[in-house]
Amino acid sequence: MDASKARELREFVEACKKDPSLLADPNLAFFRDYLQSLGAKIPAAAKAASFDKPKRSSMDDIDDDDDDEDEDLDMRDATPEPDELDEEIVESDLELEEDTLPSDHDDPPQKMGDPSVEVTEENRDASQEAKGKAMEAMSEGKLDEAIEHLTNAIVLNPLSAIMYGTRASVFIKMKKPTAAIRDANAALEINPDSAKGYKTRGMAYAMLGKWEEAARDLHTASNMDYDEEINAVLKKVEPNAHKIVEHRRKNAWRSFPWRDARGFPWRCHAGGFPWGWSW
Repeated sequence: MDASKARELREFVEACKKDPSLLADPNLAFFRDYLQSLGAKIPAAAKAASFDKPKRSSMDDIDDDDDDEDEDLDMRDATPEPDELDEEIVESDLELEEDTLPSDHDDPPQKMGDPSVEVTEENRDASQEAKGKAMEAMSEGKLDEAIEHLTNAIVLNPLSAIMYGTRASVFIKMKKPTAAIRDANAALEINPDSAKGYKTRGMAYAMLGKWEEAARDLHTASNMDYDEEINAVLKKVEPNAHKIVEHRRKNAWRSFPWRDARGFPWRCHAGGFPWGWSW
């Protein structure tokens, strides 16, 4: 938060302590509503200055001589310490269906095509021939041989998203998700509408336990070209992705920069405070 805006907020809070009637301003109705939603007690017409804060006296009971000391207590960071958070917050039970693979990130990267190469008709034909050999090798379970043929096909025609997508699908069968993601990215760079690119990348993310990324890519692929394989993977991916989103939603307030004395976050109205402070 900008330091000047934080200072303005502090000055406003101090002004409200000295003159609680400021809160009666109609423009601050949203602020009063929010304080009350947190459990604060605001007297009728906001004529009293006390707020319901644990273990603190009301401002009416504090001598003016103690203002400096109380200011230090009120304005220091109210974020609870880690052990206090553990006591005050009931963590969501984030139990995921873990069925992931070790990353092949340390494997040497596969050979990629040179996009600056001019692709002739002869090269395209040779690329298709290499792809045919790859498909035959795949049908015989010779995945390494299929990769070799597809790599030749990519070198001959580095502008083919289909070739990259096909090799990515072989890497999926070989349980090499990182390599599959490289090829899927290449396919999508050539053709952003490549359903196979999104499908293989989504399946690779699922292998690595990147559930949200997997769900996003698989849904995109399904919208482009639905098939049962995508649906089967989504049945495993979606529950984990939903758990992660819900866990993040429930705990988002813990990272909020401003908190009240009880550790709850301060939030401002969508329109901001009257003096222009907002985030």
